[in-house]
Amino acid sequence: MSMTVGDFIVQRLHAWGVRRIFGYPGDGINGVFGALNRAKQSLEFIQTRHEEMAAFMASAHAKFTGQLGVCIATSGPGASHLVTGLYDARLDHQPVLAITGQQARSAIGGHYQQEIDVVSLFKDVAGDFVHQASTPAQVRHLLDRAIRIALANRTVTALILPNDLQQMPYEEPPRLHGTIHSGLGFKAPKTIPHADDLRQAADVLNAGKKVAILVGAGALGATDEVIAVADRLGAGAAKALLGKAVLPDDLPWVTGSIGMLGTNPSWKLMTGCDTLLMIGSGFPYSEFLPEEGQAKAVQIDINPNMLSLHYPMNVNLVGDAAETLKSLLPLLEQKKDHWRREIGKEIEEWWDTLDERAQAEANPINPQRVTWELSPRLPEGCILTSDSGSCANWYARDLKMRRGMSASLSGGLASMGACVPYAIAAKFAHPDRSVIGLVGDGAMQMNNMAELITVAKYWQKWSTPHFVIGVFNNEDLNQVTWEQRVMEGDPKFDASQRIPNVPYHRFAELIGLKGIYVDRADQVGAAWDEALKADRPVVIEFKTDPEVPPLPPHITFAQMQHLTEALVKGDPHEGGIITGTARQLLGALMPGGGDK
Repeated sequence: MSMTVGDFIVQRLHAWGVRRIFGYPGDGINGVFGALNRAKQSLEFIQTRHEEMAAFMASAHAKFTGQLGVCIATSGPGASHLVTGLYDARLDHQPVLAITGQQARSAIGGHYQQEIDVVSLFKDVAGDFVHQASTPAQVRHLLDRAIRIALANRTVTALILPNDLQQMPYEEPPRLHGTIHSGLGFKAPKTIPHADDLRQAADVLNAGKKVAILVGAGALGATDEVIAVADRLGAGAAKALLGKAVLPDDLPWVTGSIGMLGTNPSWKLMTGCDTLLMIGSGFPYSEFLPEEGQAKAVQIDINPNMLSLHYPMNVNLVGDAAETLKSLLPLLEQKKDHWRREIGKEIEEWWDTLDERAQAEANPINPQRVTWELSPRLPEGCILTSDSGSCANWYARDLKMRRGMSASLSGGLASMGACVPYAIAAKFAHPDRSVIGLVGDGAMQMNNMAELITVAKYWQKWSTPHFVIGVFNNEDLNQVTWEQRVMEGDPKFDASQRIPNVPYHRFAELIGLKGIYVDRADQVGAAWDEALKADRPVVIEFKTDPEVPPLPPHITFAQMQHLTEALVKGDPHEGGIITGTARQLLGALMPGGGDK
């Protein structure tokens, strides 16, 4: 049997170093799936429950490995289902290749069943490269360019294959005018700024007395270099959400997360600094950065498009974080640690505050208690992820990172439904490491429950079974509920916010996983202990209080007014809002108030 176009696609992916593909089959992509079957596991195919989940897994694979993520789907609805997960990769600058089917070439343009214009559909999300193949000799250079551009630009690319083309005999491009002869291979270059730019940056940083550092995902892999520069500058450091794993939280000058999900020390670090060094971060909320004109600023980013975007920088450095920091370090002067001592006191007080808030009574479980109890139990080298929603607040604030741990989530897109597919991709990439995901009940019902079936299908192939999904069951779309109250001044709208009470732990048991149910605060720690040492994947369901507010660390007067308006208008859960931890936060906002 001669090599088909589908066979060539599989072989070429393998030659590029791809070893795993996430997706879902369909007749529009059967030619490639037949080739996958013939390839005898040279590429591992992971069958998801939904194409969107395959794209999320490809994005997470790229994040947790640094390699190309690949997802595959059929034509029409299969292709359209990929889009949300692909946007997750694009907005977080991850290299992902999407391969989709299309109707036969002779049918295109004829309003054929499942015929959609996939090129136009993907034109934004895969704008750097999206093409539909039309001849066998064209496939080689389309695939090579899609992969190389995805890796070089750290973005999403797409290749669309009509179903009849996939079954045709493969042809190498002939040696003729109008043909393309592409090749394999790409290695990212070492990118370092010009020496005079480094000198200008050092002058700005050396002149500062109170230096603040903000690290994002672009600083992953540069932990030692960030620490060395921070020590030289006597700086404090905050972490954007995607940079959570850059710095361990046991360093006394690391203030934790920044922004809506951030900490008070990070807020005070930014409002009190006179100099800012931003490393590999596209943190979007300018109101949590220094006030414009307050601080001199330097930014390091591999992508020039991200420079001076959310704060006006004095010096912009295009370069790899680790290499740039290595080159910058010899130019920096050693500072005294007066500023750091001030920061350290704030951090100590903050951890004490979080402890008090986690221990506060709630009905029935304080959600902060869930993550606070998990934090000291985190296994060495574990991988953490979270869904979007109020659970991301507790993930961001309460979990203390240690060296060797990894963590990521849907950052730029902040999509619901990414937790379980992220966790699955992490476990396939690192089957020997413990993987822990945190998800709210809204996102669990949206699509995460279905992907537990994927866990049930594959977990016995993993070298270790340690895979835990913690579900916050509060029967509420909690983040939006509190946004309505604090940002809009509207009371909770039960018709949109209240969701069904589902026994998630029992669903896990039905499909062969372990289920644990917790509805008492004094059971939380022991439940985590049980889950983390279980002999199979675990869904641990916590019955949590929806009236513990996931508010930002700094509440503006306008936000306080809005919350008061929501109460005055008659919030259906007014009694819960003014008790427990909510009372602590409200007390801190009142004149003479504080956390009691």
